[in-house]
Amino acid sequence: MRFDVIVVGAGQAGTPLATTLADEGKRVLLVERAHVGGTCVNTGCTPTKTMLASARAAHVARRAGRLGVRTGEVRVDLSAVVDRKDEIVRQWREGSRSRVEDAGENLTFMEGHARFVEERALEVAGERHSAETVVLNVGGRPVRPSVPGLDEVHALDNASIMELRELPDHLLVMGGGYIGCEFAQMFRRFGARVTIVQRADHLLNREDADISEAIEDVFRQEGIELRTGVDVRRVSNGAAEGSVRLLLDDGSDVVGSHLLVAVGRRPNTEDLGCERGGVELDDRGFIVVDEGYRTSAEGVYAVGDVIGGPQFTHTSWDDHRLLYDILGGREATPRSERLIPYAVFTDPQVARVGVSEREAAQRGIPYELATLPFESVARAIEIDEPAGVMKVLLDPATERVLGAAIVGAEAGELIHIFVVLMQANAPARAIVDVQHIHPSFAEGVQSLVMQLDRYA
Repeated sequence: MRFDVIVVGAGQAGTPLATTLADEGKRVLLVERAHVGGTCVNTGCTPTKTMLASARAAHVARRAGRLGVRTGEVRVDLSAVVDRKDEIVRQWREGSRSRVEDAGENLTFMEGHARFVEERALEVAGERHSAETVVLNVGGRPVRPSVPGLDEVHALDNASIMELRELPDHLLVMGGGYIGCEFAQMFRRFGARVTIVQRADHLLNREDADISEAIEDVFRQEGIELRTGVDVRRVSNGAAEGSVRLLLDDGSDVVGSHLLVAVGRRPNTEDLGCERGGVELDDRGFIVVDEGYRTSAEGVYAVGDVIGGPQFTHTSWDDHRLLYDILGGREATPRSERLIPYAVFTDPQVARVGVSEREAAQRGIPYELATLPFESVARAIEIDEPAGVMKVLLDPATERVLGAAIVGAEAGELIHIFVVLMQANAPARAIVDVQHIHPSFAEGVQSLVMQLDRYA
């Protein structure tokens, strides 16, 4: 069949783009080989943050005595946690599917694997379909590193670990990035012993050292063992039945009952037929696109995780917004000029927007720096959540915010103060001059900015 647009992948960019174009009268084919909603709904944001809520509830209950509240023994019913997670995922998945099914006659939805047979022509479930415009939103999946012995043991990934209904005795986490850190703290709070093995010197090693150290301090206080600055040389089965042993490159080893591999993600392009479609890939398999999401093939675009760069749901959704304007001939912000904030949903959260102090120094960008311990925020002391640190970088000439990072309670919310300011290209004095509610976390952001000499 011939369509105006074919969208491959019903993720956070593909679904809204397909339904919006169909609403405008375009004949659209939307293809999905798994579940509508993509990684976010099915194995990413929705299920992980649902389970993190259960982990935090257990943690708060155990620490209630610090606030004068006495509780009994805190026990986590992991099976009930998983049931709750599954139900919320089901609700979101059905909502996403209903959006597709209710999109009207201009949208055709097919389940199956799509692959190019030639430029702008794809085969799905034995049928051939073509269009003048093809949009690829095929996402990614966990990396399986080539560590000797890894294929001989049972290793979990971000999806399979959320299916466990019995608590691991000792969870080993290979990788100290966003995914590894969130699951490590989650299962520690559920009651498991946890060890993180991280090749870099710090967890969340893309952040400044003081940001990483703030979350590392919290993890150690909660009893998570950190083995940083070491790599896994070999994986094998341990002496005890079902156990896993990691031999590290410093000669030591660590043995656990379960292994989570969280060392990154790779694009779903191996079986997409990109060569036949004329779509160029980089050396890691990501689709190469320009500022307007155009691939090397005429009329073919790519959005979301498959193009590399920041792999966040909100970035993928924003890709669809920009591409919608591009396809309609409207002016759109170049994708590389966007502000991309993000948060790691550890507890406390870690959030950042713009350049880090390390990046500014490496690039020779002049900056003024202010830092403030989170324990200096009145609200943090009152609710007994003082862990963390805040920092902001300003352009000395314009007083514009270059970047900000926060480790602290609700950091993922607080960072938006800086996001809006940066988007509006407004000077930081706006934070100084506004009245903030007391006591609030937000007034701590004002206190942070006022650490700068120019505002003291």
